[in-house]
Amino acid sequence: MSTVATQPQHDAATAAPSRSGKVKAGPAGRSGIAPWLFLAPYLVLFLAFVVAPIVFGLWISLHDYDYTLPGKPFVGLDNYAKLFTAGSVTAGPFWQAMRATGIFTVISVPLLLVVPLAVALLMNAKLRGRNLFRALYFAPYVLGVAVVSSLWRFLLDANIGLVNQYLGALGLGDHVAWLTSTPPAWVALIGVTVWWTLGFNAVIYLAGLQDISPELYEAARVDGANAWQRFRNVTLPGLRPVLSFVTMVTIIASANMFGQSYLMTRGAPGRETRTAIYQITETGLTNFQMGDAAAMSYVLTVVLMLLSVGVFMLFREREA
Repeated sequence: MSTVATQPQHDAATAAPSRSGKVKAGPAGRSGIAPWLFLAPYLVLFLAFVVAPIVFGLWISLHDYDYTLPGKPFVGLDNYAKLFTAGSVTAGPFWQAMRATGIFTVISVPLLLVVPLAVALLMNAKLRGRNLFRALYFAPYVLGVAVVSSLWRFLLDANIGLVNQYLGALGLGDHVAWLTSTPPAWVALIGVTVWWTLGFNAVIYLAGLQDISPELYEAARVDGANAWQRFRNVTLPGLRPVLSFVTMVTIIASANMFGQSYLMTRGAPGRETRTAIYQITETGLTNFQMGDAAAMSYVLTVVLMLLSVGVFMLFREREA
């Protein structure tokens, strides 16, 4: 019996040579470029609005850059050195602004972690009208910073503000300078910020709470755990990834606070409530010292990166 040797059959679209002698690329050959075509719009936007500004900002920080003048001489690291030189023109105001940013961040971040969590626990409970409460708590977040700041600047005005009028009616004093003295100015800025942004964190917490299996709570009840023990041993571990995300986002947002200070207190009293972003904006856009402003921005960026790494490591150690 003779045997017939069979040859593997190839797809004619991929293996058949053309008349010119070249093998035509089939669907498998074209699939390599297809993902890049889908990514191209994002990559173009990412390069244009993220990578390019980062590189250009770094270039500006190495020059004595005044966009109103034609000459922009290269100064190397002088702009950074001035920030760490005692007595320089830029060091004092910048580190005072960093101090103000630190005060705002240290006080506001714990409130924006705890208060929204309490609100989320309330909204997650089986209460009548909870959807209305969810809408009410989230509603301020949809307002712009200009609207919120203008509204509260009027309400907290020392002369005609409704807050002082109500405090006077209650016998608690009606001459509090909420926007021109400390610590009332910090109370106003932090209170307005918490009222305005707690809805966002509360929604994130609520999504995390709804991902925790009810069976875990039922098992905890069977074991005799009370409400606090269920919160500590079931809710908090279940929210750990969400809490890590909320903490990082809140720290970055608080450290970049600008609109409330600029529109409500104008940095008053003196420069006490002038934050780092406020100082950077004034240095670059008002004083035309773009090189110094860019250097300040990168120093602030490094600080925020270190804080983010610290938060990540903190939650990672807890998971381990």
